[in-house]
Amino acid sequence: MTDNLKKRRPYFQWAAFLLVVAAATYGGYQAMIHPNTSLPPEWNPTVPLNVDHKLSPLTMWKLRNALGDAEQCHSALANIAKLTRLPDFEKDELCHIRDQVELNAIGQSKVLPFNTRCQMVLRMAMWEKHGIQPAAQKHFQIPVGEIKHYSSYSCRKIRTVGGDNTRMSTHATAEAIDVSGFVLKDGSRIDLKSGWNGSAQEAAFLRDVRNSACDWFKLTLSPDFNALHSDHFHLQHKGWNACR
Repeated sequence: MTDNLKKRRPYFQWAAFLLVVAAATYGGYQAMIHPNTSLPPEWNPTVPLNVDHKLSPLTMWKLRNALGDAEQCHSALANIAKLTRLPDFEKDELCHIRDQVELNAIGQSKVLPFNTRCQMVLRMAMWEKHGIQPAAQKHFQIPVGEIKHYSSYSCRKIRTVGGDNTRMSTHATAEAIDVSGFVLKDGSRIDLKSGWNGSAQEAAFLRDVRNSACDWFKLTLSPDFNALHSDHFHLQHKGWNACR
């Protein structure tokens, strides 16, 4: 081997390596987009979020993508939520509902109709499917049929035990919802007010539901937080990942 070829050999090796990587990448992409791919959809980054899919390491990434795009958000809810898409509501810069919908049912659970944002509904859908229903099956062997709530939108400031705060509540932009309880398919009702420290079965269910809400919302406040939340979960689309 000539000295010139010896010098060029590392470049040939790198070129071959890059060709292998490129081929593998291309092959992997073709495998993902092929209609008969064996890759499960929840593991396929080219498949958008589907609430009914099993959870995978890609789920949160897909959820973030859907939350950041109105059309993706609505597409993800198309077969899982009974809702009406509405024009944006603008009271003023502090109080509004953008990407507005009226929600009537989510997954297996009906709700008293209320107006909120698409992003809140999508977070609720993931919670209902992957948190609420598994907890109900675990503790009662009966699905939840209704989610009780105190609505989402309210043009007001943050409430504290010391009185109103100077900052606006996330309810003012419909980026929060207050959930007060659940009704099982057999008609049994589990309220936060009476159930949080109620029977062992109800208390365990509500804590499991609270803990799973922390997976799907950016802020979750429960009766453990303070007296103002003794009868509901406060769940936010935006926040600092607090779970209390």
